[in-house]
Amino acid sequence: MTWYAYFAYFFAGALLTNGVPHFIHGIAGKRFQSPFASPPGVGESPPLVNVIWGLFNFLIGYVLIFRVGDFSFGLTRAAAMAGLGVLVTSIVLSLYFERVHSR
Repeated sequence: MTWYAYFAYFFAGALLTNGVPHFIHGIAGKRFQSPFASPPGVGESPPLVNVIWGLFNFLIGYVLIFRVGDFSFGLTRAAAMAGLGVLVTSIVLSLYFERVHSR
């Protein structure tokens, strides 16, 4: 497998992780931070914007997983890279949102 496939799997994990809070807040009818708010990433966007942004993240994550390289589930390097993307993004987002919500 080529190096760029592993790169794609890492970012797929990151995008799939990032899509979760946006989608969940959006379908719950709650406002949440998004890149489209003012200021970006700090201000809150309406629920519909977050649903759309979450679904967009899911879509791009799906494309990166299943349309780049030859992804297979199980104990593979590809799955490990996607998992690493999930882990890193989860930690970064938790620290970021803790800081934003403590203001």
